[in-house]
Amino acid sequence: MTPAIAHRAAVLGDPVEHSRSPILHNAGYAALGLEDWEYGRFRCAAEDLPGIVGGADASYAGFSVTMPGKFAALDFADEATDRARAIGSANTLVRVGDGWRADNTDCDGVTGALRELGAHRLPDGRAMLVGAGGTARPALWALAKAGVRHVSAVARSERVYALEPLAAQLGVGFTWVPFTAPNLADVAGAADVLVSTVPSEALEGYAGPLARAPRILDVIYDPWPTPLVQAAERNGHAALGGLTMLLHQALGQFEQFTGRPAPEAAMREALFPG
Repeated sequence: MTPAIAHRAAVLGDPVEHSRSPILHNAGYAALGLEDWEYGRFRCAAEDLPGIVGGADASYAGFSVTMPGKFAALDFADEATDRARAIGSANTLVRVGDGWRADNTDCDGVTGALRELGAHRLPDGRAMLVGAGGTARPALWALAKAGVRHVSAVARSERVYALEPLAAQLGVGFTWVPFTAPNLADVAGAADVLVSTVPSEALEGYAGPLARAPRILDVIYDPWPTPLVQAAERNGHAALGGLTMLLHQALGQFEQFTGRPAPEAAMREALFPG
């Protein structure tokens, strides 16, 4: 007889059909024999999040939150971790008593990927950060924790300066480098690591210059491989994609939801079979 489902978690987003999070979390439950756990998905616009989370029954231990709900998740929560407050968004909601705690494990995702690139210890290092959207903020946080002390932020407009207060809080120097800068390739080549947080189409015509960086994390994983990763590999440079980040951000969520250590090997195998 199949055990009744007593504990649940789910990913919220729009679109959400493509999410690999159910694969990861359900593989973790299976590896630990948590037969009464189930992880699903809900299509959720930002304005729908309070109703969905607030109306969730007691079986729901937590929610993973992807775009466009990360800012709404932080606003909705009754409490938040220091890093979620500093970053200004949350990808994790955990039931605590009668309320919800917000966290941002995207930081762990970037940190884990940097570790696999050999770029998790960069004392007084330099990094290039491409993009100024929601994922750029936890990426900046993770780079600072790795020891990076200067970030060249590549973006199309001065909107990128919205990242500067967080950089200052983290003790990181900050420079805007437009995509059209004539020295774009030189700045990339001088960086210890590059993290790109934008869709592949936004890099059309720029993947070559950016791929001068010796180590690259491209948070995109669909379609794969991305032009930036392909360009990096042609240069003989180390490069990873968004699935590696997805794995590492899920490990912390799994542990917060279940209270059990995440079975990383089983979850990795589910994401990268064979």
